[in-house]
Amino acid sequence: MADRSLSRRHLLGGAAALAASGLPLRSARAAGSLTVGVIYVGPKDDYGYNQAHAEAAKALKAMSGVEVTEEERVPETNAVEKTMESMINLDGATLLLPTSFGYYNPYLLSEAKKNPKIQFRHCGGLWTDKDPKNAGSYFGYIAQGQYLNGITAAYASKSKKIGFVAAKPIPQVLNNINAFLLGAQSVDPNITCQVIFTGEWSLAVKEAEATNALIDGGADVVTCHVDSPKVVVETAARRGAFVCGYHVDQSPLAPQKYLTGAEWNWLPIYKSFAEAMLAGKVPEHFVRGGLSDGYVKMSPYGPGVSDAARKNADAVKAEMLKGGFQIIKGPLKDNAGKEILPSGKAYAEKAVELESTNYLVSGVKGSV
Repeated sequence: MADRSLSRRHLLGGAAALAASGLPLRSARAAGSLTVGVIYVGPKDDYGYNQAHAEAAKALKAMSGVEVTEEERVPETNAVEKTMESMINLDGATLLLPTSFGYYNPYLLSEAKKNPKIQFRHCGGLWTDKDPKNAGSYFGYIAQGQYLNGITAAYASKSKKIGFVAAKPIPQVLNNINAFLLGAQSVDPNITCQVIFTGEWSLAVKEAEATNALIDGGADVVTCHVDSPKVVVETAARRGAFVCGYHVDQSPLAPQKYLTGAEWNWLPIYKSFAEAMLAGKVPEHFVRGGLSDGYVKMSPYGPGVSDAARKNADAVKAEMLKGGFQIIKGPLKDNAGKEILPSGKAYAEKAVELESTNYLVSGVKGSV
């Protein structure tokens, strides 16, 4: 697929030559049809972030009047600009969904300015009304799922040490680390969480090394926020540790050691964008939601989850489904002793402050 992506971007040079000759670039589209371009930073079958988006894109193809064009393994460089341009000029895409965090600024913003008639919606970016009006962002409150992961981890842990393999210290990742520990500490306040940052979204060798280091340090339950949890899940299970999944269901990789997992469900968002476009409307610019909106879901419980853990996690999930659940609440300090929130103050899942999180809570061992 890497060769295919490369050839697509090379085709853009030919497209530019066609444009100069006055010949049409776009293939004919039926009236009322929509072509959606979806771009992935990694492979679509990665058991993780890209697969979650690809599953939604596959389901989107079943919608009447919708065509989907996809490119995988597109790096967070100007390569994604070339891919977006080729989707617009060669495929006739009028709605682009570049899914990786690093695609937004400057690449998506640049393309949006150059293509004012095309709609761009990005996963995770913090769109504001100062950005192009044909751009926007969407994301889910996946920290809710990591909080529930933390609850099951607390019941399964004997060492009272849990571990987290993380890619980069961006707000979304930090929120997940904090939520995982706070969920565990809601069961046992003495539990701690060691985090190791790999520095990349997908780096199998470092992910394996980080997982082994966490287990060597005493962690007996591990989760992660990397693009493909496959290496983390398989390595942890091989070492005898329990695992909590992320992005999609990884239970087939470790059927005896998988507790549960925080999963994405991007289809409702994708469908809403497509339906708006088919109706001649502009899709929403800023979309957020969690368990109650169906944007986030949980993997089935594995055999390592006790009845007490199920009961607790199910009760908390029921509260989350009502809306307004507060994971970050005072009194709360970061792991350097600085106050985050005083007593009586809290951030519900919709709080915009969480989109700029730059701290790890007390009990997390690691640094941003």
